Amino acid sequence: MDEKRIKQAEGNFKNYLNDGKMKKTDRFDNLIYETYLRNARESLKVANQLFENKTSSLWVVVTSYYSMFYMACTYLYKLGYKAGEEIVHQVVNEALIVQGRHKIKNYIQENYNEEKEKALIIVDNYLENYEREKAKRSSFQYQTTDEIKGSKAQTSLNRAKEFLTLMEEILIK
Repeated sequence: MDEKRIKQAEGNFKNYLNDGKMKKTDRFDNLIYETYLRNARESLKVANQLFENKTSSLWVVVTSYYSMFYMACTYLYKLGYKAGEEIVHQVVNEALIVQGRHKIKNYIQENYNEEKEKALIIVDNYLENYEREKAKRSSFQYQTTDEIKGSKAQTSLNRAKEFLTLMEEILIK
């Protein structure tokens, strides 16, 4: 993830906080947290079933992305942030970059004995994959042919599985 993109996310995040599109929460509500977590796991389960049954490549991509989205919401909520109603997917994406990048890097360093630069590369790959899946979900729903959808559904599912596994490990810690 290049420095320009990180700076852009930081500026956007600050604006979202000022505009109320992202809110700092004063109290933790376990029901909200558990709902996000349940939605993340359920979305991944559905994506996996759709893929295994060859039901719909489109919905494998969509539900894979949503599993990542809900997990990002879970993580941000645990940190004390909750997205508003407006442009929620973009707000969560920017907040994840700003609030998650160094925390996830530190987790990877501590638990996988990775050096700082290698850990940053790993976390940037996760964050870039999240961003790619966000963009892919949008284009798949509205602009992509069935042939292309079929070839990319597996990638989406794999990315979602990896993202959820990593984020669940971080949330438990």
